[in-house]
Amino acid sequence: MLAVYFDCPGGPENLYVKEVMKPEPGEGEVLVKVSASALNRADIVQRRGKYPPPKGASDILGLEAAGSVAGLGPGCKGRWKIGDAVMALLSGGGQAEYVTVPEGYLMPIPNDLTFIQAAAIPEAWLTAFQLLHFVGKIQKGERVLIHAGASGVGMAAIQLVRLAKAVPIVTAGTQEKLKAAANAGAAAGFNYKSEDFSEKVLEFTQGAGVDIILDCVGGSYWEKNLSCLSTDGRWIVYGLLGGGEVHGDLLAKLLCKRGSIHTSLLRSRDKEASSGYQRSFTEDVLPYFSRGASPHLKTLVDSIYPLHEIAEAHRLMEENKNIGKIVIKMPA
Repeated sequence: MLAVYFDCPGGPENLYVKEVMKPEPGEGEVLVKVSASALNRADIVQRRGKYPPPKGASDILGLEAAGSVAGLGPGCKGRWKIGDAVMALLSGGGQAEYVTVPEGYLMPIPNDLTFIQAAAIPEAWLTAFQLLHFVGKIQKGERVLIHAGASGVGMAAIQLVRLAKAVPIVTAGTQEKLKAAANAGAAAGFNYKSEDFSEKVLEFTQGAGVDIILDCVGGSYWEKNLSCLSTDGRWIVYGLLGGGEVHGDLLAKLLCKRGSIHTSLLRSRDKEASSGYQRSFTEDVLPYFSRGASPHLKTLVDSIYPLHEIAEAHRLMEENKNIGKIVIKMPA
């Protein structure tokens, strides 16, 4: 089969596609013929040599895939059959023609969705779902600040906050991205490059601040985050695009707010926890992707690249120009 590889860490030019052995499904695993995968920040960081896959995971890039069941390993419990349309969040291996997946990790593709649309769901939507419900324990009416509001996770989070009957507020770096976030349901959006988002958030919330912050930026935002965090608010860090160092009296300011910091990396969760998130997501969220559902959830695909243009897809993400997901299409 064909798969994405790089021999040494570095830039997108190090990526190439090569032929490797097709995996065989082990005990309780399903072989999936991948039709589409999607690009994530974790792929970028792994390519740079700074985010190795968990022990035992594939070293092929790709944290999500959509396709059809092509084989069943021994011990499978009969939930899936050959030809079923499925998608999955993976610990690696998605940017290849085939991938093996524990059967409990697979999710059915909702009616009316293409493989391209489905590939944009697993990582972004499960990340946002886990952060909001399992970590942040979102409640009706709460205000949620979502950084990188036009990213895959951001666009998913906006819609999930609305589904929870709470209020999504976003930051983004361009007016185009803020408009896309508003179209997805953001109640307010602020350009972090041209305005102080903490001041704008406090103004929008009439001084109350936000109850939850979904933060993929980290260190460079800490002061502004704490400034607009409400009393007893939850600050959830799931990425460090702005670095991990904090210079200043973070703990004193956090203590004054009676705030809490939570951190989360979905990729390194144990299998039992991850399958639990997926079961809840499948039952509580997936039905809203089907045509006619109200409210209706939508994936946002920014662009589609064939597998052989994987380097160009990485360059686009590094330029931070995409709105929604960058999807990788496998050869037919």
